[in-house]
Amino acid sequence: MSDGEATVTRVKRAYEQFLSGITPPEGTVRSLVQESWVRSRSRGVTDAPDVTSDAMSDSDFAEYRAEHRLAQVRPLITSLMLDDIADAGVVVALTDRRGRLLWVDGDRSTRGKAAKINFVEGTLWSEEQVGTNAPGLALNLDRGVQIIGPEHYASPVQKWNCAAAPVHDPTTGEVIGAIDVTGGDAAAAPFALAAVRSVVAAVERELRSLAVDLSPAAVLSGALASRLTVLAGEPVWHAPGRARHVLSPRHAEILLLLHLHPDGLSTDRLADLLSDDDLGAVTVRAEISRLRREVGDVLASRPYRLTGPVTSDVTDVRAAIAAGELRAAVAALGRGGLLADSLAPGISDAFDEIREDLRSAVFASRDVTALQAWAASPHGHDDFQAWTALRRALPSGHPDAAIAAGRVRLLNRRFGV
Repeated sequence: MSDGEATVTRVKRAYEQFLSGITPPEGTVRSLVQESWVRSRSRGVTDAPDVTSDAMSDSDFAEYRAEHRLAQVRPLITSLMLDDIADAGVVVALTDRRGRLLWVDGDRSTRGKAAKINFVEGTLWSEEQVGTNAPGLALNLDRGVQIIGPEHYASPVQKWNCAAAPVHDPTTGEVIGAIDVTGGDAAAAPFALAAVRSVVAAVERELRSLAVDLSPAAVLSGALASRLTVLAGEPVWHAPGRARHVLSPRHAEILLLLHLHPDGLSTDRLADLLSDDDLGAVTVRAEISRLRREVGDVLASRPYRLTGPVTSDVTDVRAAIAAGELRAAVAALGRGGLLADSLAPGISDAFDEIREDLRSAVFASRDVTALQAWAASPHGHDDFQAWTALRRALPSGHPDAAIAAGRVRLLNRRFGV
C-alpha cells in the first residue's frame, strides 16, 4: 500500500469514528479538517446537502456573474490554468464570496461527473451548506486549502479531491471569491494548491491594475495610479483614462528608475543610473522633454520625480516575494524583460537585487514547489545550489528527482563546481 493509500484509509477510518461519536486519535486527521467536521455536524449537514436552497433564476444568475469582479479576470484564469489542464480530469471553478459557483470549466466528461454531485454553476458550496470542502473552507478560513477524498464531510463528495484559495479585492483586502480545482489525482497532487495560489496572486495583481476609479473626485484628488509594465513584451505606460502607450527602452528605463526612487533623482544622478558613459545633463533633459510629450506631464523637476501614484509589474514581484508567494514571483519575473535587456547600471542593479531577493527567499522558504519553479526558470537554469537542494528535497522515486540529479551531474561537468 502506498503512502497516499494509507493516508486515505486512515482518514476514512477516522471519519467513520467521528460519525459514530468517537473522537479520532490525535494525528490521524488534520486539525483544520476535524474542526470543520465538528462545525459541519453542528450545522446539521447531511449526505444530501441542499446546494440549491438559494438558487437564482437563470436570467438573474447570468446578470449577477457578468457583473462580478471575477468576470474581468476569467480570461486570465483560463489562460493560466485551464489551457494547461484541459485533459487532466479536473474542473476549475470560480466562486463568489459565499461559495456560489459562478463558472465551472473543464472537459465535458469531468463536468458531467461533477454534475452528479451537484457541483455545477449556480449552486452554493459554502462550508455551511456542504460541510468540509476546499472552496467552502478556503472562504471560511481566508486561506488556501486542499481537501483529499474522505476529508470531505458529505460522503458523496469523498471520491473527489480539491484545492482552493480565496481571491481578495486588492484595494480593500475583502474576500470576493475563490478559485478551486476539483477532480481526481491531479487535484490531490502536492503542487495543486501551489498552482492555485500562484494563479490567485496573478489575478489579484490584475485586479489591482484594473482598479481604476474615473470619478471626478478621484481625478481631482490625484488618487488614480498609472501602470508601468516592463517584464513581458514591449514596455507599456498606461495612465488612467488614456490609451496604453508603448515606450522606447530609454523612456521605460527613465520611468522605472523614477518609480524605484520615489524621492526623486537629480539630473546627474539619473544620468549615472542610465549609462556608464558620460551621458551629460543636456541629453538627460532632452530625453525627459521627449518623454513628457509622449506620456503627458507626469514628471516634476528639481529633482526629477513622478507626480502621481504608479504601480508596476516590478514592484508586483517585490510584493509577491514579501508575501511569500514565491512561485508567483518567479512566474511574474519571467525572463526579466527590460531588466534583462537593459545596459543601464541602475536597471541592472535593480534586476540583480530582485533576483537575489527572490532566490534567497526561495531557499529560506524550503518550499519545494518554489524551488522547482526557480530551477526551471531562466535564472535557476544553471544554479548548481538550487538543483542540488531540489535533488535532496524530492523523495526518491519522484519523477523530477532523477532530472534534478542529472542536472547536478551536468553542471558539475560543465562548470566543475
